[in-house]
Amino acid sequence: MTFVLRPATPDDAATILRFIRELAAYERAEHEVEATEETIRSSIFGEGAVTRALMCEVNGKAAGFAVWFYNYSTWQARKGLYLEDLYVTPEFRGSGAGKLILRKLAEIAVKEGCGRFEWSVLDWNEPAIRVYKAIGAEPQDEWVRYRLSGKALHDFAAGVTEAAPA
Repeated sequence: MTFVLRPATPDDAATILRFIRELAAYERAEHEVEATEETIRSSIFGEGAVTRALMCEVNGKAAGFAVWFYNYSTWQARKGLYLEDLYVTPEFRGSGAGKLILRKLAEIAVKEGCGRFEWSVLDWNEPAIRVYKAIGAEPQDEWVRYRLSGKALHDFAAGVTEAAPA
């Protein structure tokens, strides 16, 4: 197999959207996808975009992608690379494509002086967890991720809050 990893371009928006939908279906959350080709073009490739994307091709066929951005660690006083999504199509799982994408992102993180390379994984995604452990990644069990989105985000931003039980 011939693997090619390359920066994504605006022409990849349709393929990225397809991969996002496939990933969401795999994660049982397809109903949550709001992305469109247009929003992908503007958010990843538009002026002021803070995200980056990488495409993986195997024998000339789109096989996967990764989307990432830089975050910041106050403790390290350095930026970090945060992997938002990594997806490899079922046809190419087990081919090494996922590890190649992770290695490329690790190379980018090192080249850019990042102190960390981090991502999240669903606790039931055993195939991904096995890959992550195999490359030496360690789970951060002591941290709990929180999220504000949708109505809760808008309500809180507008000053509407409900007291949670103590």
